[in-house]
Amino acid sequence: MVIPGEAPFLSSASLHGTADQTPCRILLVDDDNALRRTLPHVLAQEGRSFDECPNLGEAIARLERTRYDLILLDYRLPDGTGLDLLDWLAHARRDEAVVMISGEDAIDAAIGALRHGADDFVRKPYHVAQLQRAVHGALHKARLEQSNQIMRQRLQRSERLHRYLVERAPDLIFTLSPDGLFAYANPRVESMLGYSGEQLVGKSFISLVLDEDVPRIEALLRNTLDGQRHGQSAEVRLRRCEPGTSRPGASLVTVALNVVAIQSQTRDDDPHRPPDGVYGVARDISERKRAEEIITFQAYHDQLTHLPNRILFKDRLELAIAQAQRRGGLLAVMFIDIDRFKLVNDTYGHAEGDHLLRGIAGRIKQTLRKGDTLARLGGDEFTVLLPDIAQPEDAEIIAQKIQRALDEPFDLRHGNFLATVSMGISVFPRDGEVAELLTQHADIAMYQIKRAGKNGFRFFDPDLNAHYRERITLENDLRSALANNEFELHFQPQISLSKRRVVGMEALLRWQHPAHGLIAPTAFIPVAEEVGLIGDISRWVVDTAAAQLARWQGLGFTDLRLAVNLSSQDFDRDETIDRVADRIAHHRLQADRFDVEITESVMMRDTAEVMGRIRRLRDCGVGISIDDFGTGYSALGYLQKFPVSSLKIDRSFVTGLHAPGANPIISAITGIAHGFGLHLVAEGVERADQAARLQSMGCDIMQGHYFSEAVCADDAERWLTHTEHLLHHQPS
Repeated sequence: MVIPGEAPFLSSASLHGTADQTPCRILLVDDDNALRRTLPHVLAQEGRSFDECPNLGEAIARLERTRYDLILLDYRLPDGTGLDLLDWLAHARRDEAVVMISGEDAIDAAIGALRHGADDFVRKPYHVAQLQRAVHGALHKARLEQSNQIMRQRLQRSERLHRYLVERAPDLIFTLSPDGLFAYANPRVESMLGYSGEQLVGKSFISLVLDEDVPRIEALLRNTLDGQRHGQSAEVRLRRCEPGTSRPGASLVTVALNVVAIQSQTRDDDPHRPPDGVYGVARDISERKRAEEIITFQAYHDQLTHLPNRILFKDRLELAIAQAQRRGGLLAVMFIDIDRFKLVNDTYGHAEGDHLLRGIAGRIKQTLRKGDTLARLGGDEFTVLLPDIAQPEDAEIIAQKIQRALDEPFDLRHGNFLATVSMGISVFPRDGEVAELLTQHADIAMYQIKRAGKNGFRFFDPDLNAHYRERITLENDLRSALANNEFELHFQPQISLSKRRVVGMEALLRWQHPAHGLIAPTAFIPVAEEVGLIGDISRWVVDTAAAQLARWQGLGFTDLRLAVNLSSQDFDRDETIDRVADRIAHHRLQADRFDVEITESVMMRDTAEVMGRIRRLRDCGVGISIDDFGTGYSALGYLQKFPVSSLKIDRSFVTGLHAPGANPIISAITGIAHGFGLHLVAEGVERADQAARLQSMGCDIMQGHYFSEAVCADDAERWLTHTEHLLHHQPS
């Protein structure tokens, strides 16, 4: 770190040590040639080197080029005196030690030399030992001075460094007296709390603490001063200075406070002596606390309406149930669904739909009591918690208020919209004693209103609930099916009659229920779509199918195609689409061997989002097959707009192959496929005559029980391997 204003620092390399053997350069300045030749021998020691010059001018020239540890300087020189050289050294701020050697008898010469900065004065004639002592003393003195200078610089540097770190620290650093008064505060206090350091000196730290936090912080400081030498820490809210005054105001700063006792470090100190004060560091965490509050709010609230979300609603409902159980009271749960909300989204767009949701939420909230909770579960579904009701009819009164609140139409950008809602009500403990059951029963009652014509409310009726009880049981079992590894993929081969081999497999989902055995997808996929589990199930299907195709390709079946079925809801979000591309890349599959089957209902939605997700699949090489083609709103325009790669003739056409009008439909589908250059597969082939008839009509690839039923992966693999792709059945 470079500290502004820092002076150059002498390294230990510039200190030549304390022993005479340390490398040392000596300059001899004397006009006596014999003396210049003799002195290096007289003063010779290991590590010493000598340079010599006869006059003042040459000495200065050498000194301008070289630094010396010692100068032996004659008083009388041909071009001046030794005093002149001493003056030059002083002016140049040089620190060489100087021993003046002179034949002058007058004491004035010695005094003048010492006053001009010489370290010693030796009068000629001199004894060799006297000169050696003078040289040794001058060098020793110079080394001590250099050592002291280095120590001073180190201390000054350390002091500057610590001052720099404290004064420019991003945290508030302060000290308190034993009485809890500010003794020092670094400049950070001004930007953090609005005070200057001088304003705080002598002010009580507690005076800045929010009243609610005072007892806790007083205890913290007391513990610190009572000898708890380990650091004390806490989060505390400090009051900023009121503008234009030196008084604490209403504005708060949340800080992470750490304090330690200040103990004297002198040797003779009593270890039990009370601390001299408190050293503290306060870090501003206001932004972090605000971020935490935002994150917490987002975790428990709906982002569109700012109402409690499903998680918070469940927490409040569970708490209300516990309180009702203790008091023997009642509570009600309402499940509210907006009628015809999809019409608004589809007609006016999601922005208008969001505007309507906020408006409906606001009106419903106005009808509720202070202790009631309105939550948005997602989409157009809301729930209401009515705690502490005296009788079930109280919930009916609230439902009627909600209906009246919606009598006034909502002003949307494209016109007015009269919104209605369907409401189901369940009552604790009559309709359930746990949160999930109460919510489910309210949901069931709401669906009964939906089926009865919408725009109303109904209490949960257990006598009409046999179907819903089965559905709830199925839903609960379905929620644990993934975790319990109860799903399986079965595979049905797709046969090319012309090539006389298997060209593809369709992956078909099965649920191996622990009590009911193997369940077909038609029995549970609609439930999974309703309760929001379809995304997880589809991801499992994609993962399992991709891994199985990778295994078969590894066994040599590189031309084999594999088709998986996705729900129309999977095209409402990116997750499952991303999963397909990710699994293909992960297993290094040939992407054009992996097909995704969609229904015509997906194409009918024809939104930019749906189109974009289908194109993303095609862009990474995945095939798109339209399942049950011809049974819905088939339109040739969709085949041009959507990047389709395959069509599947529905089994209903194959079953009625000999019925009047069936052949033209199949011929038309076959012609469409050939015209658009699409793969064509007929499903539901049960008999040899059906296979032969389809082949004669131009459909080469087919699947059905005539060839093989859907079997587990091991059986499919054995079927592939043992038959070597050859057919045992041939159409007659």
